[in-house]
Amino acid sequence: MSIQIETPSWNAPAQVKALSTLRVGGQSRGVYASLNLADYVGDDDSAVTRNRALLASVVGLPQNPNWLQQVHGTQIIDFDRTKTGSARHEADGATTTTHSVVCAVQTADCLPLLMTNRQGTRVAAVHVGWRGMAAGIIENAVAKMRSETRDILVWAGPCIGAAAFEVGVEVQAQLRGPAAAYRPASSNDKVYADLRALAGDRLLKLGVTQYFCSESCTYQQDNAFFSYRRDGQCGRMASLIWIQP
Repeated sequence: MSIQIETPSWNAPAQVKALSTLRVGGQSRGVYASLNLADYVGDDDSAVTRNRALLASVVGLPQNPNWLQQVHGTQIIDFDRTKTGSARHEADGATTTTHSVVCAVQTADCLPLLMTNRQGTRVAAVHVGWRGMAAGIIENAVAKMRSETRDILVWAGPCIGAAAFEVGVEVQAQLRGPAAAYRPASSNDKVYADLRALAGDRLLKLGVTQYFCSESCTYQQDNAFFSYRRDGQCGRMASLIWIQP
């Protein structure tokens, strides 16, 4: 079985390579079946190692991805200033201008944002959950791009869709955003939230107008994606971006 990926439909420069993985085509079993790329969710370490090697081989990665220890915060690592390699950095995003350095985030419902500029000289990968969004990770990521906002392109990858992401009104109060990004749920103290729309609103307020979105829902498409909210114990997909040498 071959692995499956989703690539952005955007007008990024040719040297910028970007993708999100699906759950299909790996070596993991059970609740992690089959292309689990996370080594912190309880899966067999050897299966994760094989899955990562398979990804690198099939996609043709120039280097191994720089995996992060994600904490639903706002920290963005700049790999032009921080050493890459085996050390696991506590952050929820990464950026670089260096060719072949692969920025990566892992998700199983949260929103992966991949960013570049029109010149293709800087890229970033960002893990956006509702806590990170409320705390300002999108604003921090745009600042870390060190580019004119009119030159920044952003792709929102597979995440839990607006028809499935039910949150309390207290979460809505923290996320804010336009009323159109929410719709009523069955309970008066719950709403359905559109993560992609909320991210797009924040980007637009920053001056980023080149915003592109996947239509995939990790919660509803159970054969294609892991979903923490749906399954609890599960694997993780990866979203990767790099500048091809």
